[in-house]
Amino acid sequence: MKLTDKKLLIFDLDGTLINSALDLAKAINYMLEQLGKDTFNEARIHGWVGNGALTLVKRALLGKREVDDSLKSDDVDKALKIFLDYYEANLCNATEPYPNVVNTLHALKSKGYSLTIVTNKPFKFVAPILKGLKMDSLFEVILGGDSLEEKKPHPLPLLHVCQTLNIPIANTVMIGDSKNDIQAANACSMESVGVTYGYNYGEDIGVHHPSIIIDNFSELNSIL
Repeated sequence: MKLTDKKLLIFDLDGTLINSALDLAKAINYMLEQLGKDTFNEARIHGWVGNGALTLVKRALLGKREVDDSLKSDDVDKALKIFLDYYEANLCNATEPYPNVVNTLHALKSKGYSLTIVTNKPFKFVAPILKGLKMDSLFEVILGGDSLEEKKPHPLPLLHVCQTLNIPIANTVMIGDSKNDIQAANACSMESVGVTYGYNYGEDIGVHHPSIIIDNFSELNSIL
């Protein structure tokens, strides 16, 4: 299957373009240590990534994926600040692009596609990471999880990018690794590509019905 007549490509960041799991895990465990709490292994924290910093911190404080109302807001605020401050100072120690991401992005850009990012990561972290990985010149629009009043899986960020670049939904594709990406695309009838690596909480990305599923980022060259 090929996706035809596409002009705009919207990419998720963490778990799709970059593997940031180790740096996020280190920041979470630093936070937990400062609070005198038990730490977790990278694989456990990996399964909590994908819904933004606040949810990640709450999951770490609770030690589980399901977030409830048992946490005190002051405790969450304190933990979030520790996490964000540490992470901001250690964004790219171990973070790196997934295989074939950089060369594929350059190839797609050279073909005339508009490349953009919609991530649930706080906006202030995105540009420094892209700069550190020498990917900052590739994207026309970047939205973080706090850029608008809604974030994925709400379709608003995807629609905002289409409106900003004046490109119809029919000419746009969302590419991501998690249900948040695919659900956001489905909610506005946008075609999507699900990647099988990344942070989809151990769940088969096909459950959420992306238009196409790929195992390697370079496959975008053949389906677009």
